[in-house]
Amino acid sequence: MGKKKSKQKKVLPYEIGELDQYLFGQGTHYEIYQKMGAHKAVRNGKSGVYFAVWAPHARRVAVVGEFNDWDFEADYMERQEPVGIYTCFVPEAKEGDLYKYCIETKQGKRIFKADPFANYAELRPGTASRITDIHNLKWTDQLWMEGRKTWDNKKSPMSIYEVHPGSWMRHPGREDEGFYTYREFAKAITKYVKEMGYTHVELMGIAEHPFDGSWGYQVTGYYAPTSRYGTPEDFAYMINYLHRNKIGVILDWVPAHFPRDVHGLADFDGTPTFEYADPKKGEHPDWGTKIFDYGKPEVQNFLIANALFWIEHYHVDGLRVDAVASMLYLDYGKQDGQWTANKYGGNENLEAIAFFKHLNSVVLGRNHGCVMIAEESTAWPKVTGTPEEDGLGFSLKWNMGWMHDFTEYMKLDPLFRKNAHHMMTFAMSYAYSENYILVLSHDEVVHLKCSMINKMPGEGFDKFANLKAGYAFMMGHPGKKLLFMGQEFGQLREWSEERELDWFLLSELPHQQLQAWYRDLLHLYKKNRAMYELDTDPEGFEWINANDGFRSIFSFVRHSKDGKKNLLFVCNFTPVERPDYCVGVPRRKQYKLILNSDDIKYGGKGEVRPEIYKAVKKECDGRKYSFAYPLPAYGVAVFEF
Repeated sequence: MGKKKSKQKKVLPYEIGELDQYLFGQGTHYEIYQKMGAHKAVRNGKSGVYFAVWAPHARRVAVVGEFNDWDFEADYMERQEPVGIYTCFVPEAKEGDLYKYCIETKQGKRIFKADPFANYAELRPGTASRITDIHNLKWTDQLWMEGRKTWDNKKSPMSIYEVHPGSWMRHPGREDEGFYTYREFAKAITKYVKEMGYTHVELMGIAEHPFDGSWGYQVTGYYAPTSRYGTPEDFAYMINYLHRNKIGVILDWVPAHFPRDVHGLADFDGTPTFEYADPKKGEHPDWGTKIFDYGKPEVQNFLIANALFWIEHYHVDGLRVDAVASMLYLDYGKQDGQWTANKYGGNENLEAIAFFKHLNSVVLGRNHGCVMIAEESTAWPKVTGTPEEDGLGFSLKWNMGWMHDFTEYMKLDPLFRKNAHHMMTFAMSYAYSENYILVLSHDEVVHLKCSMINKMPGEGFDKFANLKAGYAFMMGHPGKKLLFMGQEFGQLREWSEERELDWFLLSELPHQQLQAWYRDLLHLYKKNRAMYELDTDPEGFEWINANDGFRSIFSFVRHSKDGKKNLLFVCNFTPVERPDYCVGVPRRKQYKLILNSDDIKYGGKGEVRPEIYKAVKKECDGRKYSFAYPLPAYGVAVFEF
């Protein structure tokens, strides 16, 4: 007689089974967050909570919380092999209870850790996790989600408003910090974004973090929307509300590093668990943070599942991946002797490269119409190239080179701009090497760099006129657009997370006029296909005159795909009027003035100008045809033809 088959233990739907452990150990359990953490469950007819945590080098693990008076001997967890996941079912635990894991290290020391997979956390300065149920969120954004599947960022407008929710707007005079809840913020930001004409918001500081001054870039709760602004249900309401109003949502996401806070991921089970064990690979000397170990399948799984968690569970439309360069280079921010070379002797982090290819393939492969955006500050090749062609697989890349050249040029006294003319044209020499977003982000208006308006030379009118010309050039240049909050109306002070924007400035005319200018630029961008549909195609852009350095004037054309509605931009970056200005044009057509910075509503003189200009056969800018237009000081004119 044959041997009896051994009975396999029946695994309940919420429990960690052998397959879960296998996939997690391979780095491919993309829904691991449905099993790990704290989940409401029923066992033998009793309601309770099932806990699961990865602590491979722990001697013992217990779950402690309000349900057992924080007694570390009350609820020890069972170790599941082979990957070292600890689990237990606690019938006394209920939704809303605070909890932590008490981990006994190999040395016998007890450490108390927040749950890496927690979906909700205690409001700082508290550091405990909170049991919550996010399985029954109410979604009413089906139309948006269906349309997202066929959305193509390469052919669509994308103008992003970068926002820190806690300091965008606050309730005045409240005894607490006055934060808007997610629900309040949803309604206020939607109204503003629709009026202005942005297509997306990019939200900073959403994943739970202990220190406000980190702006959310030192995360302890990767799976928890911060409790500063409300509950997970409130967060889902915000996404829903924005989607129903046709506004896309991008989150900042930080897979590069995490803080040393004792309740967080650092030395999680008493050993380097989530980080590299070698301090030369596992620590950022400048930032004082830990670096994820991208060579561990479980760590890769933690991060990739987290990206999918935000996009699939919370319906987020994309992630802006922070500090990509710090992940790609082993010597990033390090001196000689502070870093370890790869197996070939180079400074590339081969494991991080493989991680990005895996991450982007899975996220974008499963979620058509979503975007993965790299904040990558070097000339690393093929950041937006496909993994099949040895690219990293991102959808878009922040154009930090353009941003640097643009801001340095704009800071110059107009008298000296003629010697730096190339700084505004150079980006076109590499504009099609990646799929770019032009960014003027929060990083440019902190740490004594000045707000955008105070980067501008001159006083009063000159500052505002300079910035209006700069914004028009940015909007006309190929690439998606991003502007940090407050810069659209000329915030004077540098940004601080400790206060709301200086909305009171909008009682003053120059700030109203700048806001109106940027609003009308955004609507022009969104309304005209020539501004975006050939962003990644050289056919979409044509210089008329890139070499008028002496007068610091730039003229160029944005072409639509069908050639029916093209736009001619003329931007004057000096305070010198050009009453006899002549511009060469591609065709002998009529040119309709559709945007004029000299309009009185934008702070101009309001001189009456004709709407239609007819090109004549007169050579200018190396073209057969041209027309004359009186170009004001710092004047911008946009013509449709």
